[in-house]
Order: sequence, then C-alpha cells, then structure tokens
Amino acid sequence: MTQDEGAIAILGGTGDQGLGLALRFAQAARRVVIGSRKPERAIQAAEQVLAQVRDANVVGLGNEEACQQAPIVILSVPFEHCASTLKGIKQSLSAGQIVVSMAVPLAVAVGDAATRTLGIWQGSCAELLASLAPKGVEVVSAFQNVSAHRLQRLEDPVECDVIVSGAKAPREQVMALCPLVPGLRAVNGGPLSNARVVEDITALLIGLNIRYKTPEGLGFRLTGLPSSD
Repeated sequence: MTQDEGAIAILGGTGDQGLGLALRFAQAARRVVIGSRKPERAIQAAEQVLAQVRDANVVGLGNEEACQQAPIVILSVPFEHCASTLKGIKQSLSAGQIVVSMAVPLAVAVGDAATRTLGIWQGSCAELLASLAPKGVEVVSAFQNVSAHRLQRLEDPVECDVIVSGAKAPREQVMALCPLVPGLRAVNGGPLSNARVVEDITALLIGLNIRYKTPEGLGFRLTGLPSSD
C-alpha cells in the first residue's frame, strides 16, 4: 500500500490523548489515519474528528492497515498494550518508518498508583519498543506529558513543551510535528535513552494534577531555551 508522505497514523486514536492529537493534526490540515484493533472503533473516532473539524482529512482503519499508510506511526495505547500492539503490526511496518512511543509504564498496570512508574529492563517504554521494532524502523519518544484535555480543547493553545528523544534524523521529523499544534514547542531530548527520564515526569505531573486539583492537566515549560532550538 502506498504511503501518503504527509499522513500521520495514530494507533489508539480512540483514547483521550490519541483522539486529541488526531483533532489537532486534522485541524492543521494533515491527513490523519486512526487505527484500532477494532476497525469500527477507529471509524467512530474518525467521525468524532469530522464532527469537530469539518474539512478534516481523516479515516479510521484497523491497526495493520493504518500503519501502512503513513511514514510516522504514533502508538497512543496504555503501556500494558504497547508490546502486543507493536508485535501485531510488525509485519505491516517497513524500513524507514518511524514509530512514536508516547506511553508511560505507570504502576496502574499492576494495580498500583498512577503517580509511580514501573522499572523496565530496557530502561523505558520507548527503549522496550525499540528492542521489538523491525530492522530499519526507528522508535522516537514524544508527547508523553501533553494533556489530553488541553489537546481536545481546540479553541485554546496547548502551552506545553514536548521533549523528543531518539536518533537524530527521525527525532527531527517528529519534532517538526509539534508546531502543528498551537502552543506546543519541541525540545531536542537527545538519544532515546533519555526517554526514561521523560516518562517519569508523567507520574510527577499526575501527582501535581491531584494535589493542585487541575483536571484539565498541567504541562511544563523549560526556560532559557534559544528561540531557534
């Protein structure tokens, strides 16, 4: 199947954060392909996007078909489903594609609190996915700390920094997605190993959201960055 070079596939685009990204990228006039294990759920999510972004170029498909249509595939699924999702699409990925890891190993996966993370042998969810990805497919870490609520509130900028980690060329391609969303700023997070630090920030933000009673979700900004970065 021929890829659309401007398309962005979001597997798990039926969830809150994935749907928020789908809405924002559609609003920026990019083609969005929403994927789900159950194609009917992906179709429903695409209809939700169309209801809010009337001229959206969006479609809902099964995961395998969705990831064949875009050079960048964002995995927006809970940590406990990341490995199985990647294994399920492995035969549909091809060299040169980028898989974006945005999951966090929150302890809720084992019945503990969302304010703590699990230790992973590979160091982070992103590195776990990199160990499972087919040869030639790059894994980049991004978008973990962007509020789903703020993403879905299309009338307002999101106001959050996105630390993007991975190999240089694919990292830069994912960083280029951030300015499509008003208020998002891409920050060069260096190698993929730094994802383990970024993923832990999510648990910290969840705790802050609870303590400060901010259901809309906190974001964070780094100060002193050169404007050209």
